[in-house]
Amino acid sequence: MWHALGNLLRHRVLIQSLVARELKARYRGSVFGFLWSFINPLLLLAVYTIVFMTIFTPPQGQGVDTQPYALFLFCGLLPWTWFSASLLDASNSLVVGGNLIKKLLFPAEVLPVVSVLANGVHFLLGLAIYFLFWIVFKPAGVSLHALWLPLVIFVQLILTLGLGLFLAALSVHFRDIRDILANLLTLWFFMTPIIYPLSFVEEQVPEKLWFIVWIISYLNPMSHVINGYHTAIFEGALIPWKRLPVTLAVALLIFFIGYFFFDRLRDSFPEEV
Repeated sequence: MWHALGNLLRHRVLIQSLVARELKARYRGSVFGFLWSFINPLLLLAVYTIVFMTIFTPPQGQGVDTQPYALFLFCGLLPWTWFSASLLDASNSLVVGGNLIKKLLFPAEVLPVVSVLANGVHFLLGLAIYFLFWIVFKPAGVSLHALWLPLVIFVQLILTLGLGLFLAALSVHFRDIRDILANLLTLWFFMTPIIYPLSFVEEQVPEKLWFIVWIISYLNPMSHVINGYHTAIFEGALIPWKRLPVTLAVALLIFFIGYFFFDRLRDSFPEEV
């Protein structure tokens, strides 16, 4: 684990340069350029506000007030977008950057890390828009418990890096991984409490489908991460200390396994890409 972190820290300047290049390339030729990082979440939140104030009745969980629902949904959707986009980009990063990893001294693990961090920058910019709307629509809900947010972000970062490294290495040998992953992420989205509070699952799912409750409430690490965002920001309450530390331990384990798997296949990358 420390060897993996040491390698990434040694290449931090390279990672920073590639992240900056990735962000510039994403909006090259655009009229508004980097401003789209603010405009996109702003427009998305405006659409959600209109839809869920006039058309859709949001689900409610016991003891959880999901109003204004657009903010509740956006609070979970922002980190999920970071997670899903990072995995999709990371899974294809070695194939796209094949000319770089063929160079003798280039550290291949940098590419999936850059994918995760570049999408993380967009997440943070979207989060700034979210807080702006939160202060306007529900100023009384802002709590000091939001200061625990960096811990929740750190847990998600470690989890995403571990899965990204694993998928990047696997995709070099199996090019179908990206397409399979896109469909799995759709299922994963609905198995994560993003459009509904976590308590809603435990109350509304029938007992005969207990395994669904078990997967969502206990086995899905993103459930605890998203619940951490909902708790720290939207509810303004203390983050779930009983579950989030376990999720952090699982995230660290996944990171270690992902890096180990990546390192074992490293020598085969130049030939396969």
